[in-house]
Amino acid sequence: LSVCFRTVEPLEYYRRFLKENCRPDGRELGEFRATTVNIGKGSITTADGSALVKLGNTTVICGVKAELAAPAVDSANKGYIVPNVELPSLCSTRFRSGPPGEEAQAASQFIADVIENSQIIAKEDLCVANGKLAWVLYCDIICLDYDGNILDASAFALLAALKNVQLPSVTINEETGLSEVNLKQKNPLIIRKHPVATSFAIFDDTLLIVDPTAEEEDLATGTVTIVTDEEGRLCSVHKPGGSPLTGAKIQDCITRAVTRHKEVKKLIDKVIKSVKPK
Repeated sequence: LSVCFRTVEPLEYYRRFLKENCRPDGRELGEFRATTVNIGKGSITTADGSALVKLGNTTVICGVKAELAAPAVDSANKGYIVPNVELPSLCSTRFRSGPPGEEAQAASQFIADVIENSQIIAKEDLCVANGKLAWVLYCDIICLDYDGNILDASAFALLAALKNVQLPSVTINEETGLSEVNLKQKNPLIIRKHPVATSFAIFDDTLLIVDPTAEEEDLATGTVTIVTDEEGRLCSVHKPGGSPLTGAKIQDCITRAVTRHKEVKKLIDKVIKSVKPK
């Protein structure tokens, strides 16, 4: 009966659970799905840093490729960070093959904003020689399995992959003016801030549930994503339309996001410790 009811009246079906302060998958309203992160070697061998993040069934992989290029004329002492989120048709029936759709573009823009607003990496740190040479970090985030909350998973995978990047040391030969790359000597990136995204779905304009599944996103009247750093500083509030939220509700979201940040940071630190060369 419940399967039939869920198909015909999905929202009503959900409301019955929400009344009891729980969700069909057994979670409480403020509970995240099981979160795991794998870093480095096993993920993508060709990348300079990589990470695989699972948030329930939502699975995202991030690979960072570093290349050398000339810095832009107007920012001679800065490198570049180029993020791209892909939602290929293999990850869900809702996506088609071909050029990136609206959702993938929005996710890429969200990640670009997170990088910019949080100052996760200072672009000056990517400069090798002022006006001559800088690193470009191509951050490709690919969804392998889509079950909602792509933004939290993508931001987490990006942070974990960047923390795993090792760049070879580069010097410019004074006589020839050519760059010399020493692959034997590698240095980690300087990660200045650790932004973490926490997403909520809004039900019936008032009720907030955390870490929504794809089904919950479809039934929700809106979503909101809060990005905070380790100092509890608000990096961004991403709210694409939908139900308006009161200041008190937003504040509630920020408080919960700060708590979530501690959990994610703990998880990342633990994994990084385990992959450090002995």
